[in-house]
Amino acid sequence: MKSLLYKISSLFLALLLVFSTISFTVEKHFCGDFLIDVSFLGDADSCKGEAQKSCDGESVIVKKKCCKDELAHIKGQDDIKKTANEKITFEQQKFIIAFSISYKLLFESLEKQFIPHKNYSPPKIIRDIQVLNDVFII
Repeated sequence: MKSLLYKISSLFLALLLVFSTISFTVEKHFCGDFLIDVSFLGDADSCKGEAQKSCDGESVIVKKKCCKDELAHIKGQDDIKKTANEKITFEQQKFIIAFSISYKLLFESLEKQFIPHKNYSPPKIIRDIQVLNDVFII
């Protein structure tokens, strides 16, 4: 169970690192006020204009003037801080070691101790000796 939890948490942290550093571009193509196409990887398909014949007799597709393209660049994190163990001072290292040892000792079970009088029952009092001898502590 413990190893499964470690694997799940390490996978989650790796995916978090990957997705926080990815940057991508979203391209949107509008014709008028209507969204025609959205592309995450390549160019967005533009709407087909009307085919007109040019002077050479070839058909040329003329793009409508009401169409527009929008680019949204979503930038990921580029600088990842790497901490080195060399930056930890000697006093901090001592504290970390002492804390980890004392934290580990919190969860250790104690050895079973031998209790010699565990099954001993005291004698039954038949008479009250203090009243019998008239000796009282004042």
